Amino acid sequence: MTKLRDAVPVTAVLDDIAVERAKSGDLEALERVYRSYEGLVYTMARRICRTEEDAEDVLQETFLEVCRSIGGLRGTGTGSLTAWLKRIAASKALMRIRREKYRDADDLPEDGAAIGVAAADVALQLDLETALMRLPETSRAVVWLHDVEGYTHEDIAEMTGKTVSFSKSQLARAHVRLRGWLGGEQHDA
Repeated sequence: MTKLRDAVPVTAVLDDIAVERAKSGDLEALERVYRSYEGLVYTMARRICRTEEDAEDVLQETFLEVCRSIGGLRGTGTGSLTAWLKRIAASKALMRIRREKYRDADDLPEDGAAIGVAAADVALQLDLETALMRLPETSRAVVWLHDVEGYTHEDIAEMTGKTVSFSKSQLARAHVRLRGWLGGEQHDA
């Protein structure tokens, strides 16, 4: 797999003609879509999933779905393709969280012990990446989808099969935890 730093920006490789060719099933164009978007999809999956292996699986599942369904993509051009791909990737990552070994945020003890955080480590100043990885998968997914990808709570509720209030409460709790961890405080919400 191409390293993320080696991924070529989408706009540099893919044009509207390639998108239309991919929609008609052209294998070369489908490969261009993959090469253009693999970094974006992997990055999103890696932020939502806990492990690199899960993110790689989400990348594969996303592009299998793209190959199966791209003919039905509405709209033309890279803009509609990008939004469609991101939605598929987010959906696949969320499905992985639901069906895999991960537990929902409500099942985790409040002291962080279930994710292997020693009590002494809680007091350490953490960077954002580390703090995000400490969040339970569902909370991290909601933070990433809302704060980074710009999805609304309604979108997230639809993708997760939960309510809008569930999305809002997960985000609020995650923000409190992140502020505590990044500010060096020793409390969890």
